[in-house]
Amino acid sequence: MQKCEITGKGKQFGSNVSFSQRHTKKVWKPNLQKKTLVVDGKKVTMKLSTQAIRTLKKKGVIAA
Repeated sequence: MQKCEITGKGKQFGSNVSFSQRHTKKVWKPNLQKKTLVVDGKKVTMKLSTQAIRTLKKKGVIAA
């Protein structure tokens, strides 16, 4: 499943529009990466978006 476990960021749908104005369906997927975090002394592997990883680094949850 393409969804960030913290932010809930998922797929977005839209249309590709060509020069001749034909509309074809398109999907934008989030940039997800697996990260292992230590929560209450236990290692937990999560699928996180890169935006969530940046925020956690800024807040000091993940060591840079």
